[in-house]
Amino acid sequence: MSLELPNPKYGLDGLFCGAVAALLCWGLVMVASASVAVGEKLGDGSMYFFWRQLSFIGVGGIACWAMFCVPTGFWQDQRWWLLLGALLLLLTVAIAGVKVNGARRWLDIAGFFRLQASEPVRLAFIVWLAGHIVKRQVELQTSLAGFLNPLLFLLPILGLFLLEPDLGATVILLAVTFLMLFLGGARLLYVGGLGLLAVAAVSVLVMTVGYRLQRVISFTDPWKDALGSGFQLTQSLIAVGRGEWFGVGLGNSVQKLMYLPEMHTDFIFAILAEEFGLAGVLLLIALFAIVVWRGFRIGHQAEQLDRRFSAYLCYGLAGWLGLQALINMAVNMGALPTKGLTLPLISYGGSSLVTVSLMLGLVLRVDYENRAALALLPKARTRTLSGKAVQSAPTGLRDWLFGLRASLASLRSAKEAA
Repeated sequence: MSLELPNPKYGLDGLFCGAVAALLCWGLVMVASASVAVGEKLGDGSMYFFWRQLSFIGVGGIACWAMFCVPTGFWQDQRWWLLLGALLLLLTVAIAGVKVNGARRWLDIAGFFRLQASEPVRLAFIVWLAGHIVKRQVELQTSLAGFLNPLLFLLPILGLFLLEPDLGATVILLAVTFLMLFLGGARLLYVGGLGLLAVAAVSVLVMTVGYRLQRVISFTDPWKDALGSGFQLTQSLIAVGRGEWFGVGLGNSVQKLMYLPEMHTDFIFAILAEEFGLAGVLLLIALFAIVVWRGFRIGHQAEQLDRRFSAYLCYGLAGWLGLQALINMAVNMGALPTKGLTLPLISYGGSSLVTVSLMLGLVLRVDYENRAALALLPKARTRTLSGKAVQSAPTGLRDWLFGLRASLASLRSAKEAA
């Protein structure tokens, strides 16, 4: 592997970087606001979680820069080692992990950092899957066996997730896997059929485990047992409702005063909604939408340049980020049963923040390589490369959708002709 300092003349995606920076800064402010009471209760001071989150941002920034300096081809070559490392990490957690609230999901690192294994494991599997799609794309598009093959490597990971247990990580990894396989050309019948089977399996896992079933019951009517099983959700709904249009003001939340559990982690969105109101919620959604949209656009541009590994990698990472943000918001607003998922870039937590930083570094590296490749092309807007038209600056979501559909259609036509 050859490390190289990126050439600044190629630049970066300004909208993507701006939205990420805004979310990081906002998240730091919200951690400081939401964790005041819990920090004082623990005797660590009202700014304890703020300073820790700031240190995590520093570590995440270094991790992001390191990923940005590594060519994406290196990760494609090392994908099997990443998959093996992911399995070993999960096995280590199962044997020697720290148990918190009945779940064994973490490893203590030097007494300062607690690693939640599911975060880097999901990242490693997405990298492996992107490489697998590129290598076995013809089989994926033409046969059921080709579609099922990558799922055989997914099952052990999901099994270890459920052993922790971590149903939230299981659901997200399944959804992102189906998304990547579909964009890789898998038939909709296969993806839809297996998706229904996955939904049925998750339903069985929920209905046959007592505490999960209780969460679903509480979700349907949290006010029935507002001081018991529905306490967390009702307190979250109270926080969201108090925000009204423009919120009660930064730092003025009442629910963060030890009423709402996990107010600085899984339920920080509720505190944000209370302090910034509907206007703040819409702005937050817009920032996440920009990050996800630009991530898919960078992936689409890589696909136009015939850099398929980079393309599928971006699709998977952007899909993961958007899906987890959407689920977290839905849980906080009572649209989904309670799950232990953080709000990316906003919630307190080193594992989530550092892993997301690694993801962002990968996406930025793909963008950089796209720009470097385009700089080598003639100044004309398009050029034929590998039998496809390369557009240096696709415009708008409509162009992206049409381009994606055309790419899938051309791949299917080529395979049918073969």
